Amino acid sequence: MVKNFLKSWSGLVAGSKTRWLTLFIWILLIGVFSLIWPQVNDEETTDQQLLPDDMMSVQAMEIVEQEFADDSGTPLLLVWYRDGGLEMEDMKMIQGLYKELDAEPLAKQKMIPPFSEVPVEALLGSASEDGEALTTPVFFEKGTTTDEYKTILEDLRLLIEDSASERITQKELDESGLHVRFSGPVGIQTDTVSLFSNADFTLLLGTVIIVFALLIILYRSPILALVPLVAVGIAYGVISPLLGFLASKGWIEVDAQAISIMTVLLFGAGTDYCLFLISRYRDELRYERDKYTALKNAMSGVGGAIMMSSSSTVIGLLSLALGVYASYHRFAIPFSLSIFLMGIAALSVLPAILALIGRFAFIPFVPRPEEMIQELEEKKGKKLRRPRETNRFGKKIGEVVTNRPWTVILITLVVLGGLAAFVPKIQYTYALLDSFPDDMPSKEGFTIISDHYPPGEIAPIEVIVDADGEEIGYLKEELEDHPYVEVVSDMVEGAENSEIKKWKITLSIDPYSAEAVESIPEIKEIATGELSGDDDQVWLGGETATLYDTDQATSRDQSVIMPVLLLILAVMLVIFLRSFVAMAYLLFTVIISYASALGLGWIVLHYIFDVSAIQGLIPLYSFVFLVALGIDYNIFLVSSLWDYRKTMPLKNAISRSVAVTGGVISSAGLILAGTFAVLATMPFDVLVHFGTITAIGILLDTFIVRPLLVPAITSVLGRFSFWPGKLWKLKDDETLNGRSRNE
Repeated sequence: MVKNFLKSWSGLVAGSKTRWLTLFIWILLIGVFSLIWPQVNDEETTDQQLLPDDMMSVQAMEIVEQEFADDSGTPLLLVWYRDGGLEMEDMKMIQGLYKELDAEPLAKQKMIPPFSEVPVEALLGSASEDGEALTTPVFFEKGTTTDEYKTILEDLRLLIEDSASERITQKELDESGLHVRFSGPVGIQTDTVSLFSNADFTLLLGTVIIVFALLIILYRSPILALVPLVAVGIAYGVISPLLGFLASKGWIEVDAQAISIMTVLLFGAGTDYCLFLISRYRDELRYERDKYTALKNAMSGVGGAIMMSSSSTVIGLLSLALGVYASYHRFAIPFSLSIFLMGIAALSVLPAILALIGRFAFIPFVPRPEEMIQELEEKKGKKLRRPRETNRFGKKIGEVVTNRPWTVILITLVVLGGLAAFVPKIQYTYALLDSFPDDMPSKEGFTIISDHYPPGEIAPIEVIVDADGEEIGYLKEELEDHPYVEVVSDMVEGAENSEIKKWKITLSIDPYSAEAVESIPEIKEIATGELSGDDDQVWLGGETATLYDTDQATSRDQSVIMPVLLLILAVMLVIFLRSFVAMAYLLFTVIISYASALGLGWIVLHYIFDVSAIQGLIPLYSFVFLVALGIDYNIFLVSSLWDYRKTMPLKNAISRSVAVTGGVISSAGLILAGTFAVLATMPFDVLVHFGTITAIGILLDTFIVRPLLVPAITSVLGRFSFWPGKLWKLKDDETLNGRSRNE
């Protein structure tokens, strides 16, 4: 029934009279949507609040804003640094700057400390203990936009450099003399947006170039290399304003990170779907003279696999909506909607293009049936080369996995298991600035503060307690007894509710370290121990508490999303393949492929590129993408195997399916891995880590799991692979029509 529908669908979207109409409709949609709706890039959110409202650190921040707000505004930190020690002339210049800011405030400037009135000696005395660094703030009105900050900071930069008579905000830190860097919330926000301002176009261009280059290398046809890019480009032209519209209405949220990954996903997965159809179309053109008939046969042959693959990816990505952490659930709708529309484009735009250009797409290696080749030979008076039916290397692999399946299974499991053994060794980090390049100005300022001030001063912990009439005067002393606590401030009472008390803790260790994050429950337990109530009366805020909550939220999301995604894919595989056994071992292969990718990714990042810790979001990101995308190749292989089993013995069907699908799956895998590898060029570590691990996982799946492990397991299981489907009833030397045939 599905095959008949796809044949009819092919005639509807790619018939001789409808192919132009299909393309016109899509192009019209691009024009209309782009005219009335914004592009998705224009609707990026800069909101860095990624935790749900009920998390402890978020509640602590709300209490601080309500009870302890000083209404000073959003701070920009000017970080002054001179190797060998700041000088009196530096202090005079800083005083002069603040005098000018007092006389002529910057746009949106709310307040500044009275540094212009402080004696120079006192200002120098407030520098770091080694005398090399000083941090001075400027506060701005809340609600100031990033575009406004960019203009403001440029004005401030010019003011500082005019005073210093040199470019002290931009010269390298290893150069002699005075330096200043803009850091703190304002500096980090501005740098983050600037970092991605040109990255979207660069990423899109890089992705297109690598896809085009790989298609040229793999298929040696310039026209064929352009066809998938045109199809994906048309789909992208519709998707971008559609997502922009949804974001402008507040129905979805998209950030720069999501847009970057979405671009890569769209071109990678979209090209794969196109290659599945193009490969089958090329095969059909070798037997059919009429290009429309060949296209109908191709659509009926692989259209179901494309529908199943895109559906599994869509539903898999939708599982991210179950996450409570914003970086997960923000991805769900944009990603799944993009793949859904890309799947429709692969079954409408692409057939229309192929129907339009026909065999011309494959120049110089044009596929023709034998009678057409003979006609050309008679016309040209020379012998033409015949195309190979199957890839010789793929045929050899098919023979190996059917003749020595246990050997193949043991070797691949040892290799994959050995790589997976590195997973427990992986170190993770959730610190935002750890994701950014070291030469980003706000990160340089942050590093100067970290290097020259006591470690805990850069990010103190706020302990907030609702005393509710209880005596908690000894809490300060109890907190000071913790081994990681350096200093505890005096107690401060809330402005509206005097029962709300706050202490500020300065740690003696790096507040972003794993030890500091793990100490959060201990510190909370100390504060709770002073109360007769429960821990609902205690809140911990600050960066360290936020990192702890982030770890808790992402761990929770992993424990929910991973099993749900596997359950969804299990149901879909059973529906598509009608086999519980096949479902089980296909899921097993994608899980071990994921674990080995994570392990090999850590080996590459840590032992080769000296990455000390990968971003804590990576395991779930990689799991969802590798499982959802990796199952596509298995579906394509196994659906081919199922079809061949209907007309030949199982061993022959396995060997044949590996040989026939080997070329297209290997090509698709290389292209998909290449597109994700483009993320490694981005100036954001979470994208570098994600792109590296995902590309490695796709390559492992393409060249080890799909051609070796899956068919070898199928060979060992024999007809049990199909249980309880009707193919289960066949003995290994039988076909559906009762004939035994060896090929």
